[in-house]
Amino acid sequence: VQLQASGGGLVQAGGSLRLSCAASGRTFSSYDLGWFRQAPEKEREFVAAIRWSGGSTAYADSVKGRFTVSRDNAKNTMYLQMNSLKPEDTAVYYCAAHLGSSYYGAYQYAYWGQGTQVTVSS
Repeated sequence: VQLQASGGGLVQAGGSLRLSCAASGRTFSSYDLGWFRQAPEKEREFVAAIRWSGGSTAYADSVKGRFTVSRDNAKNTMYLQMNSLKPEDTAVYYCAAHLGSSYYGAYQYAYWGQGTQVTVSS
């Protein structure tokens, strides 16, 4: 499976963005998927994950209540709705397929797509 994130941009604090992660390949619906982000000079950090069926999700504490992950397997696409954005949300956002046991470590994922830049101004 190949993944490509899009939808990033520049937004003011308090605003919203919706990121998309489009996949190629017929196995998209068999993977749990995740969103990560990486700010300059920081490690890549977990943001959200969603089970292959869409029936279960997980979030980092820093985004809980503000971000919502979803997926449409018919369209081979995962989404990240980001509301009430803060300057500290500024980062490159990546999507990836989960292959491990825990959702929270980047090493548990593969098939990383190119990221999309999100910049939140204060």
